[in-house]
Amino acid sequence: MVHFKSYSISAFAVLFFCSFFHKEGYRYIKNDVFQKGEQIEYLVHYGFLNAGIANVEVSPKTYVINGRVCYKVDILGRTIGAFSLYRVQDIWRTYIDTAAFVPHRFYRQLEENNYRRTEITDFYPLNNTAQMDFEEWGANDPPTKERRKGVKKFNTVANVQDIVSGYYYLRMYDFNKMKPGEVITIPGVLEDQIYYLKIRYKGKEEVTTRFGKMHAHRLVPIMPENQMFSGESSVRFWVSDDKNKIPVRVEADMFIGKVVVEITNYKNLRHKFNFKK
Repeated sequence: MVHFKSYSISAFAVLFFCSFFHKEGYRYIKNDVFQKGEQIEYLVHYGFLNAGIANVEVSPKTYVINGRVCYKVDILGRTIGAFSLYRVQDIWRTYIDTAAFVPHRFYRQLEENNYRRTEITDFYPLNNTAQMDFEEWGANDPPTKERRKGVKKFNTVANVQDIVSGYYYLRMYDFNKMKPGEVITIPGVLEDQIYYLKIRYKGKEEVTTRFGKMHAHRLVPIMPENQMFSGESSVRFWVSDDKNKIPVRVEADMFIGKVVVEITNYKNLRHKFNFKK
C-alpha cells in the first residue's frame, strides 16, 4: 500500500523541481560532439595564393557567466603572404552555455587595414536582452580623438546566437536524420541587429581534404541579395560525416573571385575523423 503522505511529499518535490527548471527558462542540449581543448586550423586560399589562417580553439577551462558554466571559444584570423599588405588580424570570442548552447558574452577585436574596433556584448537569455559596448577608430586617428564609443541596449529573441556560438550550435544537429532540401533556421545577432540565418541541407557527398577523402554533409547558407556574394548557393560548406561534425571545406563565390577555406590541422578532437576507406 502506498502511504498517502509519502506520495504527496514526492509529488510536491517533483512539482517543485519542474517549476524551478521551467522558471529558469534554459533549454538543455546534450553535447557529445566536441570537448574542451579542441583546436582546428584552417587555411584561406584565393586562387593559387594563400591569403589567411584561422585558428579555432575551445579553452581547456570553463568559465562562469550569468551564474552559468560556459565554454570559451576563440577564433583568431589573420592575413598572410601578399595579402598581409591589407593587414587583417581579428579575434572573435564567445562564451557558450555548456547546457543550453546560447551565448552569454561575445567579444570582437578587429584590426583591418586602418580600421579598429573592439566590442563586448553581454547577453541575458532569460530576458531576451543584450548590451553592447563598443569603440572604433582609424589607425591614423590620434589616441584620444575621433574615437567613436557607444553603449547599445537592445532586445534579442529566444536562443539567439552570435556568429561563433552559432557554429557550435549547428554542430549539435543530427544531419543523418535530415533529408536533402530541408532548411535549418538559426536566430542570430551581429552588433545590435537580429537576423535569421537559413541553411539548406544538400545531402551527403565525398570531399577531398589534405588528409584524404572524407564523407561529408553539404550545407548551403541561403544568402540574401548583396554586393559581396552572387546567388543563393554562392557559399557552401562541407561538414564531416562523423560525430565531430567539423566544417572541413568552405567555398565562396565572391565579387573578387572564388575563396576556399580548408582544414589544415586539428588537435584534441572528441572523436576520430571519418576518412573514406
